[in-house]
Amino acid sequence: MRLLLDLGNTRLKWALQAQAEGWLARGAVDWRDDASRALEAAWTGLPTPLRLIGASVVDAAREAQVAAVAQRCFGHAPEWLRTPAAACGVRNAYAEPARLGVDRFLVMVAAHAGGHAPCVLAGVGTALTLDALAADGQHLGGLIAPGPQLMQQSLRDATAQVRPERPGAIVDLADNTADAVASGCWQAAAALVERFALRAAPRLGAAPELIIGGGDAASLLPLLSLPARLSQDGVLRGLAVWVNASEVGGAL
Repeated sequence: MRLLLDLGNTRLKWALQAQAEGWLARGAVDWRDDASRALEAAWTGLPTPLRLIGASVVDAAREAQVAAVAQRCFGHAPEWLRTPAAACGVRNAYAEPARLGVDRFLVMVAAHAGGHAPCVLAGVGTALTLDALAADGQHLGGLIAPGPQLMQQSLRDATAQVRPERPGAIVDLADNTADAVASGCWQAAAALVERFALRAAPRLGAAPELIIGGGDAASLLPLLSLPARLSQDGVLRGLAVWVNASEVGGAL
């Protein structure tokens, strides 16, 4: 039994894996809340996992916060997976492999293991990440931009007059500032996803499947003109694939 951890910029997601596939229990905690207390409440009473394995894109202080709760609840701290050059059939395009976010790598591992390559993977959260994965598992590279919510926040923080008093609606032609800001940022994100998918397609050698995940993926999906599939828990599923492979003879 293992406890898998996905420490993202906005939320921590976790799943207790009782076997090779499937979750015995799962949950999520927002960092803006009292994360330590929420985790301790969620984990108290769970069976003690043999291993705790985490994928983290947050700072060392938040990793230490989670490790302290794990130590209190289970008697041992997590192992943190750092991005490798290759694992589970996926080969990292970065010249310095560790600089690729481990979340992006694990989403590619999940897609490859699920038979979805060639594909374009979009992660829509605090950041908007894009990656192209070939059929043979070769990562061709990707892009990073602010996510739609962060775009809106950045615009409000950097201007004196663009300060909407309410959340905006997403429309084609806005006649007020709130709708103009929301529509501009969400449609910019959708346009970047579509442009990346179209530009990556010739190099992928086939019409790639477009897979989107992340906290804001469901909101972005209706804005896309290209066919796309919504994916849930890609990081945790990729982590499960990696753990399974590592325990049966190596993840490479």
